[in-house]
Amino acid sequence: MATNVKRDFYEVLGVSRTATDQEIKSSYRKLALQYHPDRNPGNPEAEEKFKECSEAYAVLADGEKRARYDRFGHAGVAGNGPSNGGFETVVDFQDIFGDLFGDMFGQGSRRRTRAQRGGDMREDITLEFEEAVFGVTKQVKIRRLETCDECKGDGSAPGKPAITCTTCGGRGQVRYQQGFFAVARTCSTCGGTGRLVVEACKKCKGQGRIKRERTVTVKVPAGVEEGARILYSGEGEAGVYDGPPGDLYVVLHVKEHSFFQREGSDLHCVIPISFTQSALGTEIQVPTLEGQQKMQVPEGTQTGTVLRLRNKGVPVLNGHGRGDLYVELKVQTPSKLSKRQRELLAELENEGAVENKPMDRGLIDKVKDMFA
Repeated sequence: MATNVKRDFYEVLGVSRTATDQEIKSSYRKLALQYHPDRNPGNPEAEEKFKECSEAYAVLADGEKRARYDRFGHAGVAGNGPSNGGFETVVDFQDIFGDLFGDMFGQGSRRRTRAQRGGDMREDITLEFEEAVFGVTKQVKIRRLETCDECKGDGSAPGKPAITCTTCGGRGQVRYQQGFFAVARTCSTCGGTGRLVVEACKKCKGQGRIKRERTVTVKVPAGVEEGARILYSGEGEAGVYDGPPGDLYVVLHVKEHSFFQREGSDLHCVIPISFTQSALGTEIQVPTLEGQQKMQVPEGTQTGTVLRLRNKGVPVLNGHGRGDLYVELKVQTPSKLSKRQRELLAELENEGAVENKPMDRGLIDKVKDMFA
């Protein structure tokens, strides 16, 4: 007569005798996913392997049983379970498999609770350049799910309260026996809520929430940049069955300026000056975000020279101070000259105002960097 000899539990799970609890759990998870009956319908060999690895895990995952097994082998744990020598194991799929198990096998292993948090929302708004720089307060209209004021989120018509689900007894889960272990699944009757609506609320059609348009005051701080997000906790959609509301994320988009370019907290612009202004020096008016600002152009200024106006940039976000405004000067050469202008420039040339001498290497590199 053939004798059915059980394999070593460590061998079954493919781990060493010194394996940690996490290693044992991880190994069992892989094997259970591989041999689960739902993935191998009509395959008795896979079913036997699934039972074998589940039995091994039931012992090795329990500290007391594992100690007895390590000392006495199968004889140390043979007294557990039903009289046929098997093991009645209630497998906690939420602990072992999490959402993955439910997604793969459609078993809904996650334990749903009655109270559920509301969904988060996103609202995009576009700001003018100056609004992003100095800050602004805007009124934004949003449409969100809010708790129905007729049924107070219960989903039941007034005077018709929900009853306890008779299938699961209000637990939201149904436990059934599969071979030598028990499995808990989400109740298909109540969908895991543990309750049944007798008569649905007419206003929300039993959903407990309805769509409403609300106006939210958005305070944009000074110095925000493109893509910045502002979080408004609790301003998202209402929760289900007294669950907390979600959050509202306001995403900011900033229009470009026609004159200024922004780099962090600094601003940059280009101002044209004439040949005589660059040669003799002058005082010019520079536009800023707060009006005109006087700036001195030194005598002999070359094209590409960058001058700085301190504290005329963007306020530092959630900080102190402001950035600077950098003004790049571009010397413009006149393309059309009067007879008198030509005479004056010719006279200037005869005076040797500019000498055409070769530049040294260092100066050439500086010129290249300027145009780059």
